[in-house]
Amino acid sequence: MNIQVNGRRVDLQQPRMTVAELLEIYNIQERISIVEHNKEIVSKKDYAHTNLESGDSLEIVHFVGGG
Repeated sequence: MNIQVNGRRVDLQQPRMTVAELLEIYNIQERISIVEHNKEIVSKKDYAHTNLESGDSLEIVHFVGGG
């Protein structure tokens, strides 16, 4: 499956994947992230139910603590 994440093309070996599974691969915690899937914001409660398909475009923003 080929998708675009934050402007970069990504080739995934899995034929099926959800937003939650993709965040896990990138080691991004759901509670500190915002995901736009094909130009629509995905509610956190829907991450596990939002399936990705080849050609999809995602923008992922996550917050990092620091000082």
